[in-house]
Amino acid sequence: SNSKSRAAGNKQVDLRDGAMYIYIHKVADHAVSVTHPVEFQDGSVELRFMLEDKQDSLGLNFADLTYKPVHAGHLFVAKITTNDVQIQDLKTGNMDLKIREARQATKLTVAQQEMLKTKTAKFANKLETGKWYSLVVSVVGDHLSVAIDGKEVGAFSSEGIAHPTKRMLRLAVPKNAVVDDVKIFSRAS
Repeated sequence: SNSKSRAAGNKQVDLRDGAMYIYIHKVADHAVSVTHPVEFQDGSVELRFMLEDKQDSLGLNFADLTYKPVHAGHLFVAKITTNDVQIQDLKTGNMDLKIREARQATKLTVAQQEMLKTKTAKFANKLETGKWYSLVVSVVGDHLSVAIDGKEVGAFSSEGIAHPTKRMLRLAVPKNAVVDDVKIFSRAS
């Protein structure tokens, strides 16, 4: 995890009964990021998760740290909350270095603001707190789909998703989440 650099070395992940209990420490200056190397173009991530509070969320952030035109290798993310699922192309959206710099300087043009609206999709999906769910996030070409308990909740296509090499999976947790049985699969392209 990023506990050493972002939470002054304070632990932010516990292993209990085989599951990862991920929680942000009070001194942390960034969401918890639990990383796992991957190497695929098309593939899927399967896991079980539980959100214990209605404010909790779990992001599956795919990255390629060798790709320098984006901040921290961010390519795209699927974020699950108790109210919705959000899919975002970060490579050609918010994490593109030029866009990110303009955003931070509050100097996005109207055209850039309109373009950014096309980089995110949001799908209503109510989840109960304290309940385990199965999750499958699948990537095929420029298409990402999210299924919870075997039912597709949302799908989105954008060019950043088609990045040829996904090299890192980050489980991004701004508050708390519980994760178990993580499996990563590569599909023949």
